[in-house]
Amino acid sequence: MPNYLARAEELVSLTVQIESATAVDNAAEIATIDGIDAVFVGPSDLAASMGLLGQQTHPDVTDAVLRTFEAVKAAGKLVGVNAFDPEQARKYLAAGASFVLVGADVGLMMNGARAWAETWVQE
Repeated sequence: MPNYLARAEELVSLTVQIESATAVDNAAEIATIDGIDAVFVGPSDLAASMGLLGQQTHPDVTDAVLRTFEAVKAAGKLVGVNAFDPEQARKYLAAGASFVLVGADVGLMMNGARAWAETWVQE
């Protein structure tokens, strides 16, 4: 990156994660902290903190995610979320998510390995 050291402040961002019910309750305050550029919501850990382990699309979890969106957007910051289910990802985008993570390294590697195995592994 040309002139990185001189331009680092323009090129580097700080994104914090909201992954607990307590953090959702404090999202507005968190988002106003100077230096934070974006907030990323993790529905899996959020669901677990709400006693809903493995239920990322539970209505209470979705509501908490949407409340976080509202609080972060009101602070003028970008807000993103994990949503590996395509329908849920579209709902979050329609609700104003600035970005949505729709795949993760482990899943992408597993899908690639399965495709390779289907092509090359003989029974």
